[in-house]
Amino acid sequence: MKRIGVTGHRSIPDEVLGHVEEGLRAVLAGHRGPLEAFSSLADGADQLFAGIALEHGADLTVVIPSGDYEGTFEDPDALARYRRLRRRAAQEVRMAFARSTDEAYYAAGTYIADRCDRLVAVWDGLPARGHGGTGEIVAYARALGKPVTVIWREGVTRD
Repeated sequence: MKRIGVTGHRSIPDEVLGHVEEGLRAVLAGHRGPLEAFSSLADGADQLFAGIALEHGADLTVVIPSGDYEGTFEDPDALARYRRLRRRAAQEVRMAFARSTDEAYYAAGTYIADRCDRLVAVWDGLPARGHGGTGEIVAYARALGKPVTVIWREGVTRD
């Protein structure tokens, strides 16, 4: 079974959203046979990836960073999407953190990078804004020798 994981920004500007969706669809459609998709289901890239992966028949493994993770969702629509996607998951892995901290996010991101055959990064190429951010997880995966597919539009920066 092929395993693809995701890391990416929670905030995706409107001018790059369509490009990101197309890129995710292309990556996931390019695989034949059984597929396992890994996502932490954060708002933005993680939820987009998980939804598209399910459309392509992938088994979804959700990686929950902490016990209070649901409480970190500020947008009620994002929380509702998180819950819907989580219910559709084939497997759930919970990191051993009570609270959502940078360390918990780092643990979830490295868990995904460790277990996937390819990491998809919805990333503007800038350094991570905190420990466990997209740029740091990309660097970690590359240090492991994992192929990383970056999806973004040049010249666009996130908020």
